Amino acid sequence: MSKTAIIIPARYNSKRLQGKPLIKVCDKPIIQWVWERAIKVISADMVIIATDNQEIYDTAKNFGADVEMTSEKHKCGSDRIVEVVQKYPELSYIINLQGDEPMIDVSCIEEVIKHIKNDADADIATLITPIKKDEDLEDPNMVKCVTDVNGYALYFSRSKIPYERNFDIAKFYKHIGIYAYKRDALLKMAGLPQPDIESAESLEQLRALYFGMKIKTAVVDYNSIGIDTIEDLNAFKKLAEKN
Repeated sequence: MSKTAIIIPARYNSKRLQGKPLIKVCDKPIIQWVWERAIKVISADMVIIATDNQEIYDTAKNFGADVEMTSEKHKCGSDRIVEVVQKYPELSYIINLQGDEPMIDVSCIEEVIKHIKNDADADIATLITPIKKDEDLEDPNMVKCVTDVNGYALYFSRSKIPYERNFDIAKFYKHIGIYAYKRDALLKMAGLPQPDIESAESLEQLRALYFGMKIKTAVVDYNSIGIDTIEDLNAFKKLAEKN
């Protein structure tokens, strides 16, 4: 029987914010905030936290999550997810939900699942949203995406794309870092070497594009709040306290 799983990769050793999944906001660790959003997704049969850290594992178990311990050797979240997926042959669709998106809208997760299930040509599905602030165009932490006429990604970059030779024509889209994979596509991608464009931009989705895989994008009106820095954390704390 075909099943859909949301897998949340969570590692302790973050370069900019050590122990990020365990940082508490309003008495809940960040990883719990993400998990509580994920379990509300009707289209998902399973939600699993994948970690290489015992403290994260124990914490997740304590708040009721399904957790899998994975190798410490993985270089990225998708590799960690592959290790988990190989234990569950019944999984046909896998959603990579970042463990640092505590305010992710449940409807966005449903949207990306819908697109991977309904598009026969797509290997991967992801989300983009219009960029509304000029300063975001120059921010390398805001990944931009350009698509073709059918909504398939042409390229992702930390640079401003497309380049504006003629002003007031281009539309700019920010990439929201949630992915839905077909099982075979995820396993294929994990076995491919890193191309130079992936290494240069530090964007693993470029590996899929480089090797001819198709990434379907869906446009949503949602401004994601990823927690990468102490400034991001403080902004999230203010939002959480209001709610």
